[in-house]
Amino acid sequence: MKSFILNKCRSLLVRAYSVLFKIFALLPRNNKLILFESYSGKQFSCNPRAIYEYLQENKDQYDYKLIWSIDKRYLSALDGVDAAYIKRFSLKWIWYMATAKYWITNSRLPLWIPKPKNTLYVQTWHGTPLKKLANDMDEVHMPGTTTEKYKQNFLQEASKWDYLISPNAYSTEIFKRAFQFKKQILETGYPRNDILYSLNKESLINKVKQELGIGEDKKIILYAPTWRDNEFKKVGQYKFKLQFDLEELKKEFGDSVVILLRMHYLVSENFNLEEHKGFALDVSSYRDIRDLYLISDLLVTDYSSVFFDYINLKKPIIFFVYDLPIYRDAIRGFYFNFQKEAPGYIVETKEELISQIKSILNNPTLNSNYDTYYNLFCKLEDGQASKRVINRIFD
Repeated sequence: MKSFILNKCRSLLVRAYSVLFKIFALLPRNNKLILFESYSGKQFSCNPRAIYEYLQENKDQYDYKLIWSIDKRYLSALDGVDAAYIKRFSLKWIWYMATAKYWITNSRLPLWIPKPKNTLYVQTWHGTPLKKLANDMDEVHMPGTTTEKYKQNFLQEASKWDYLISPNAYSTEIFKRAFQFKKQILETGYPRNDILYSLNKESLINKVKQELGIGEDKKIILYAPTWRDNEFKKVGQYKFKLQFDLEELKKEFGDSVVILLRMHYLVSENFNLEEHKGFALDVSSYRDIRDLYLISDLLVTDYSSVFFDYINLKKPIIFFVYDLPIYRDAIRGFYFNFQKEAPGYIVETKEELISQIKSILNNPTLNSNYDTYYNLFCKLEDGQASKRVINRIFD
């Protein structure tokens, strides 16, 4: 009964917000107002952040009012950041969203928000696809939806986008088909990767290590897996269980290594790492994974698109794919033969994982597919993607 009442109240609130939004949207656009959002207001990160920072650094040329949309539960994402913001789903947020000339986000907005006629919606997305997306998915295993409904809702949202940013030609072809997107694709490289080519990244590396309390002598392993569609707590919250023993890794590598655990933004697990202090850090709520790419010596992932970005750094990658047959054949499916073509070392057991980590730390060699992937997926990455996007949209 309580759940029914809560759902009813939520439904009425959404309806009221939608009506209010439509009324505000009748007003003229504020042509100098840009609203930014990253991962549904959970982070200050990714492509929207990179575009925001470029506009900030060049505000003499681009005189706009820049506002961040942030979920009130994640206000800490803006700690230490001098950025104007509004709380997502507040009345003020409804006003700004309804009257802003530009929306710049990297994930879908709620379906109940209509796009006003003269608003420009810039969808940056958040990764080069390995796993199948949207209309290309055979089956959807997410809670609270069906395959048909999921695809219908996704395509309805995608139809609102005016611009879609693509990191490479491979992604452009997939985005066109998977999102049924017929408007302008900006094939510019990813703004979020500009920092990986920054001339002063060494100072940033030192700063991040100090902030996280990591010594200069440590080797840093970044573990950044994706989420599993069929392992969830409720709609929008997914479970994740570590498939290796941190204590076992600690015994193997001792004080020479630090492991950073970076969960996907949809994963709601909180790891208690007190007994592994100094060896393992949960950096899931750290501002932006780009900093973690820079400080790490090795990436361990699975099917996450993070590896496409990491290739830019030409550092080794291990794919820890303990559930490969299930994920490939039953949960998502891939766009290419992952086992044969992955630009890193594939391992399926924790024993293989330890052995491969040990081998790479002793001799950090790249997989034979690495150069092919770099040429295919990173050709446009040169530190100027934000500039190219802004030139196309604002000039």
